[in-house]
Amino acid sequence: MHKFGRAVTKYRIPILVLAVLLLIPSYLGMIHTRINYDMLDYLPSDMDTVTGQNIMLDEFGKGGFSFVIVQGMSDKDVAALEAKIEAVPHVADVLWYDDLLSLDVPKEILPEKYYDKFNSGDETIMAVFFDTATSADETMEAVTQIRSITGDQCFVSGLSAMVTDLKALCEKEEPIYVGIAVLCALAAMMLLLDSWVAPVLFLISIGIAILWNMGTNWFFGEVSYITKALAAVLQLAVTMDYSIFLWHSYSEHKELHESKEEAMAEAIDATFTAVLGSSVTTIAGFLALCFMSYTMGRDLGLVMAKGVLLGVISCITTLPALILIFDKALEKTRHKTIIPRMAGVSRFVTKRWWAFLLIAVIVLVPAAIGYANTPVYYDLTKVLSGSDTQELSSSSDFRFLTAANKLHDDFNISTTHMILCRSDMPHKDAKAMLNEINAVDGVQYSLGYDSVAGGLLPEDMVPADVLDTLKSGKYQMILINSAYTVSTDECNAQIDSINAILKKYDPDGMLIGEAPCTKDLIQVTNHDFSVVTWISIAAVFLIIALVLKSASLPFILVSVIELAIFINLGIPYYTNFSLPFIAPVCISTIQLGSTVDYAILMTTRYKKERFEGQGKMNAINIALETSIPSIIVSAMSFFAATFGVGVYSDISIISSMCSLMARGALVSMLCVIFILPALFVLLDGVICKTGKGFISTKKQEVSL
Repeated sequence: MHKFGRAVTKYRIPILVLAVLLLIPSYLGMIHTRINYDMLDYLPSDMDTVTGQNIMLDEFGKGGFSFVIVQGMSDKDVAALEAKIEAVPHVADVLWYDDLLSLDVPKEILPEKYYDKFNSGDETIMAVFFDTATSADETMEAVTQIRSITGDQCFVSGLSAMVTDLKALCEKEEPIYVGIAVLCALAAMMLLLDSWVAPVLFLISIGIAILWNMGTNWFFGEVSYITKALAAVLQLAVTMDYSIFLWHSYSEHKELHESKEEAMAEAIDATFTAVLGSSVTTIAGFLALCFMSYTMGRDLGLVMAKGVLLGVISCITTLPALILIFDKALEKTRHKTIIPRMAGVSRFVTKRWWAFLLIAVIVLVPAAIGYANTPVYYDLTKVLSGSDTQELSSSSDFRFLTAANKLHDDFNISTTHMILCRSDMPHKDAKAMLNEINAVDGVQYSLGYDSVAGGLLPEDMVPADVLDTLKSGKYQMILINSAYTVSTDECNAQIDSINAILKKYDPDGMLIGEAPCTKDLIQVTNHDFSVVTWISIAAVFLIIALVLKSASLPFILVSVIELAIFINLGIPYYTNFSLPFIAPVCISTIQLGSTVDYAILMTTRYKKERFEGQGKMNAINIALETSIPSIIVSAMSFFAATFGVGVYSDISIISSMCSLMARGALVSMLCVIFILPALFVLLDGVICKTGKGFISTKKQEVSL
């Protein structure tokens, strides 16, 4: 890498020009990468719920579905509004009272139990079907147009309305995320490093790598909104270390060489080795997410693994070029770092190693209990905020919540399931099935071909277009309105009961909709959590074993970081704070992959000192004293880049994950500084005997 370093210093201007030119295709790729806002879209494609959604689209020409609540309008005006909604592009069908009976026929002739289902006070509801998928761009545009047509007297509910609000909020907040992360990270580095200008150059270099990463997402076709929102912030947080490594190495070599170019060549050589070891564990953590059957993990994992790799490339090409060009300004703006010498802290920790080990053992029990029982939620209507939905519904950013609250409060409808079953099912069997379904706890009513024809109305009075809406080819569709909230135990039990009834009458029938998909999501992610956790541990374990050439150190280092993860993810249990379902599985792998570097840094120095003949306590003292400043800078930079976003964001998934990452960096820092040295003291003999490169031919000092 020394020759490579010399080439970088020689061609620094062309390197910078190329880096900037690559931003043009990166920008084009970024704006042409579709963003997916539907979290249910990442379920395995072979599930009944997913297969059924595809059949709905293929057979019925219907994908997204919403209820529109109309308030304070006459029947004549509602009918006119219905016609306007039907004219909106990609609206497939609109079902309302006048589709069943002429407006000349009073609503009151309907049996009361049916009348109350469609009307409440001065409100009425109509069902709107879209001919595109729930989160398709066309569906979101249709929802926006419906809202513009209907005005303040109408409210659009459902997942399509939710993702429309989510998209608008993400597009508004994402630039602010980056701004907050940059400002916080800049402030932290200016205080903790010895230069006012160097952090600016770091951020320029990292910013270029982030844009490269976002642009190359085009090759994936689309990425999830979570990936898009987190990628820039997370890439900034996890690759900041590489810039700091290069800066420290350059500063050291500059004192040893007359030429700044030679100093940089040496620094690139030394930095590449350090960065390679650091980045491999981080990449391994992200790639572990690719083993999730819920493919949002793969989405985030691939993008972030690519981002770390591009961050390394930028660190050893773009950043050296920037530092050399601005070398004079860097020298003029150096200052003393606020981090003091850590000799006293080091001696304090090593002398009381047994106390910190005891604390670790005491903390482990409640941390493990909290970790195993961390409350999570799967209700996708909470993705915008974990706060009270009633309070948030008044905000213009959360219009779908207003509709959802009205639907629940005024019509006692919390979610809608859909059944796809045989269109040739005998009328007698279909009626019996519907009667059994209507008797299930929490089912408000069902609406299908056989409940309308000869049920709700005489068959000869039902318009043909209504029946065509409910039947198509070999399938018929049944709508089931439920009073139970998505992902609750009551709702999941209701789904099991309905499925049992459905399979009795049609073994090939499918129950689809938000609630059944969410139930599948719960099962899938519960399995994914354990799989991904063990894969990430195994990958990092193997990397540590190869890098440090030890059989025992992987157990020690991984145990320390896993304790930090247990503490981080266990805290919500004791604070009664629910996390979005995707957070624990992502955080456990990200925290392990990105903060185990703190432990590797200290261990590498400890190994070096033992090999050079230092006694156990001296080696640990030196390793701790020299590593603490770097660990603090690294952890605080990670914290600064993520904490502000966690506090600011109204999107609970983004807020929760950034807050967890920020806290995780601090907890890992504390565990490495206070607990890892204690384990070194306790297990030094085992470590030296089970590792290569710890025992030197030099005479060992007597352990202090």
